[in-house]
Amino acid sequence: MSNGMFQIPSPINEPIYSYAPGTEPREKLIATYQRMYNEVVDIPQFINGQEVRTGDLRDCRPPHDHQHKIGHYHYGNAGHAQAAVDAALSAHAAWSSMPWNERAAIFLRAADLVAGPYRATINAATMLAQSKTAFQAEIDAACEFADFLRFNAHFMEKIYAEQPISSPGIWNRMEYRALEGFVVAITPFNFTAIAGNLPASAALMGNVVVWKPADSQIYSAWVVMEIFRQAGLPDGVINMVYMDGPEFGEVVFKHPEFAGLHFTGSTAVFKHLWKEIGTNIHQYKAYPRIVGETGGKDFVIAHPSAQAKQVATGLTRGAFEFQGQKCSAASRAYVPESMWPEVKKYLLADIASFSMGSPGDLKNFITAVIDERAFDKIAGFIDYAKTQSDAEIIAGGGYDKSKGYFIEPTVILTSNPAFRTMCEEIFGPVLTIYVYADADWSETLALVNATSEYALTGAVFATDRHAVDEATKALAFAAGNFYVNDKPTGAVVGQQPFGGARGSGTNDKAGSVLNLLRWASPRTIKETLDPPSDYRYPFMG
Repeated sequence: MSNGMFQIPSPINEPIYSYAPGTEPREKLIATYQRMYNEVVDIPQFINGQEVRTGDLRDCRPPHDHQHKIGHYHYGNAGHAQAAVDAALSAHAAWSSMPWNERAAIFLRAADLVAGPYRATINAATMLAQSKTAFQAEIDAACEFADFLRFNAHFMEKIYAEQPISSPGIWNRMEYRALEGFVVAITPFNFTAIAGNLPASAALMGNVVVWKPADSQIYSAWVVMEIFRQAGLPDGVINMVYMDGPEFGEVVFKHPEFAGLHFTGSTAVFKHLWKEIGTNIHQYKAYPRIVGETGGKDFVIAHPSAQAKQVATGLTRGAFEFQGQKCSAASRAYVPESMWPEVKKYLLADIASFSMGSPGDLKNFITAVIDERAFDKIAGFIDYAKTQSDAEIIAGGGYDKSKGYFIEPTVILTSNPAFRTMCEEIFGPVLTIYVYADADWSETLALVNATSEYALTGAVFATDRHAVDEATKALAFAAGNFYVNDKPTGAVVGQQPFGGARGSGTNDKAGSVLNLLRWASPRTIKETLDPPSDYRYPFMG
């Protein structure tokens, strides 16, 4: 029994290594990357604390070197999904009743493992599986993941401390129960931190989880699971399976004990899953929680008072880091006519200086997109732009998948603010720019707000404070994360809780109290200290 009012160590954001030449972390990371590149690992499923091998093997290949094999994983079927559900439900009673500080200790230990002995491994795995540069892997797999684990424990403590008032003779209490049943976590390829956080945040609050990572991220997801195991996570609390999505859904979304979905991925898939859950609502023991962070068509708008070099840098980093494969990546930009020649000069100079290739060569700023399907989709957008009279490609436009899925950072200039690449999510290194007349600033804000179905991130660049205020008000519902004089990417746990609305998700803000509250089911307890023994009230005298 816990006898104490425990306090989580005050979290601080994990310091980011620079990996500058001559530093020890750089040398360790390169050596780890080379070692893992030359290995072929066998990746089982993980159900009820056991490694499950099916013999149905699927390859893991780096996107930047798709002829090279670094591992294989064991593909599952409906039977494995059912076994994962059964394992989770069997673990529910013991896990949900474990003292909260004991649950917190597991994930705090996992954070220290991520930031310490597993740092080079999880970063190298992310470089190999997702073709991230060393710096992009560092801020994701090591730092953001450790931040999620530490800050979530802190947020859990704050939630549990939130208690109702009591009146004389009454003691009112609030307990925050786990959801009744199991939570499904479906995670994306692009962030190892998100892949780890979605199952971990629900589990931290006492829930049991069935986790299906994206096929292209399984290589680094297995490192996450190994860290959870080393941290002491009990059997059955988080179960990881790899299988066909619809077959998986047939099991988990029709089960009466389905209690919640924690999702990051495409808007189309999330809408489909929401519809599936609605269709099956009569089968469930309770109304499920549905939490999703989905697509984006993120914008940058520059006011005539902005600094051209700062705008260009915001576009360069915001659009092309990790090949634009961030749901927050700058994908459309609005630049005033008076500023465009200077912004164009700086932007094209930056792009011309990019080097592209394997993340194993740390001088490269651009690597490959995730897989052939993504490559073909992005190339299709570029080819479309090449044929249109109201658009021109002013940088990039080339692509080659012979060795890796490489697409040149591409800038499209359009005279049509409703051009296809201004409206549709691309999820690749393609930026479309519309140049507006300086006098049309206010009208352009309305255009930004109305152009896209998404509302995830956006940025305004301006030195005129009235313009900043006007943009902040006009774009109040256009972005869940809004940036002033900065690129629209790079949210930090505990500093900029992340999430958007409209077609971008439920805006439950990963990395905050708001997200964790979705994985708790409060129960109010009223205790009368001296119960009455006569039903009569004084007014009856």
